[in-house]
Amino acid sequence: MKTIPLYAGWFFTFVQIIHPLEKRNFIFGIHPVQEAIRSGKAIDKIYVQQGSANDKVEALLKEIDPTSVSINHVPIEKLDRLVRSNHQGIIAIASPIEFAKLEDVVASALESDKAPLFLVLDQVSDVRNFGAILRTAECTGVNAVIIQKKGGAPVSGDTVKASAGAIFNVPICKVDHIKDAIYYLQGSGIKTIAATEKSTDSVFKLDLREPLAFIMGSEGRGVSGSILSLVDEKAALPLLGKINSLNVSVACGALLYEVIRQRQ
Repeated sequence: MKTIPLYAGWFFTFVQIIHPLEKRNFIFGIHPVQEAIRSGKAIDKIYVQQGSANDKVEALLKEIDPTSVSINHVPIEKLDRLVRSNHQGIIAIASPIEFAKLEDVVASALESDKAPLFLVLDQVSDVRNFGAILRTAECTGVNAVIIQKKGGAPVSGDTVKASAGAIFNVPICKVDHIKDAIYYLQGSGIKTIAATEKSTDSVFKLDLREPLAFIMGSEGRGVSGSILSLVDEKAALPLLGKINSLNVSVACGALLYEVIRQRQ
């Protein structure tokens, strides 16, 4: 644990805890969190003491865009477990990566001599699935993984570990709404295909050699109905057993390697 003074007169601690394949950055205290937000540092999540009547904390929360940062009100015991210093009722978890801009990665992919391949995650919430998907995405040459700012698994040290470090090698774009990302991809000439067991069309019958983006749904409900109504195609993997769905990371791997098979 390393404690670094920021400004004279402020009690500030920036804690970086490193384990094998794991890296988490905690910023705590009102002024340090405020400075991190104002400087544009990528913040994945903020924990605030439940029932706190601290006016400075409330003023700080008003500076934060709730669509871009997950704010969680938790008991003080949880804050005390996360850090053993004066957190002043607020802890921010900084993202271990910098997020890419969707417009930039799409432009770069279209300029390449290879057909673009994107992955859109519609509320995938399990960090192990998220990490496994990132690992497969990196191995199959996906141009970028697109996630929504709220509702999905966090981009944290646990994600780094689950991805075996692949998170540092594949661009991740955070967007306000998945729908807007789909519209943008379609407007850029990229076909969107939703993976869903509700489809009767096998993915093996589709031409996957053109620019495309796969949309993968959450563990509980799959791709949402509102997203299914927007995509260009819907496709399923054959299921020959009694269970009617695959784990999302397994399904993602099968789909991406079918793309590789066709393109090679």
